[in-house]
Amino acid sequence: MGGVERFTDGIASELVRQGHAVIIVTNNTHGLDTHEVSSSGVEIFRLPCLNVLDGRYPVPVRNGCYRSVIRELDKRPLDGVLINTRFYLHSLLGVDVARRHGIHAVVLDHGSAYLTLGSPVLDWVIARYEDAITGHLRRQPVDFYGISLKSVEWLAHFGVHARGVIGNSIDAATYRLRASKRSFRSELGIGDELMLAFTGRFIPEKGMSILIDMMGLLQRERVHLVMAGDGPMRSMIEDVALDSVHIVGRLDAPDIAALLLESDLFCLPTRSEGFSTSLLEAAACGTPSLVTDVGGARELMPDESYGFVMPSADGPGFAAVVRNVLQGLYDLSSMGDRCRRRVEERYSWTSSAHQLIEAMHLVDH
Repeated sequence: MGGVERFTDGIASELVRQGHAVIIVTNNTHGLDTHEVSSSGVEIFRLPCLNVLDGRYPVPVRNGCYRSVIRELDKRPLDGVLINTRFYLHSLLGVDVARRHGIHAVVLDHGSAYLTLGSPVLDWVIARYEDAITGHLRRQPVDFYGISLKSVEWLAHFGVHARGVIGNSIDAATYRLRASKRSFRSELGIGDELMLAFTGRFIPEKGMSILIDMMGLLQRERVHLVMAGDGPMRSMIEDVALDSVHIVGRLDAPDIAALLLESDLFCLPTRSEGFSTSLLEAAACGTPSLVTDVGGARELMPDESYGFVMPSADGPGFAAVVRNVLQGLYDLSSMGDRCRRRVEERYSWTSSAHQLIEAMHLVDH
């Protein structure tokens, strides 16, 4: 799952824990059941869809199954509707469902820059599409919020005045406790050398080329990068064939936690994030981050005593920070402890659920 999916799962589970009834409407990208109730008590409806752009842009198919889901939703006594992100056609479906229930939908933006596929031509087309669909949403009865202050600033680019922030969160203590017993240092033969970690999709906007440039510059140093995930750029990374770069594939949450607990520094040279769940996971494990100045970075790391927030993503800049770490100029353990305490104090699902309930004007319900 990506960050938006993990956010949806986390806040839905917390709302159910508080006694609310929650329905998730998503696309059936993996051929699962159209309807089910999760182990946490969240009801899930999945719309039939086409997996456009290798599943990154699912398009609902308006067949009999689709219409039956909509009829079922229209029967439910909904008090609020949350739409995660502005880009998808089912975002517009959420507006329609809310309107039929007499509700102003809450649109939560999870980005801080235009989407990108790494192609100038396609990126221009995607940007114009994003302009168009955001313009359409602006004319609908919706209230906009950002997942971080950066997302709020980004919405202003479209002439949207966001009403506030509904922040990303994590149950830090539980996340650590659920870590598996795997030792990636032992499996990969890294020993006591500096171990960097990346978790996420192998796509251009996550900074794959920056990570490879960085490790190319650090070939003679005692440093390794462990990359957990998968995606279209995996073959490019494998073709570079750097001995210090280890791809461990897509991992489940307990294994990701185990990887982060063993790592010295989490690296994320991403181009755009609303508030990266991976940053919260690293902080929950007491692992400081080296990240570009995207959404959530400065909220989680307000100064250099918490981690490294870079003005831009470039291989030499990231490599320079790692060299300074190798020279003992920074106390990563102290940084990690600060991040862990900060995420435990400020980023709980209870807080995010309360922000959402307030945004839906349901405080007195």
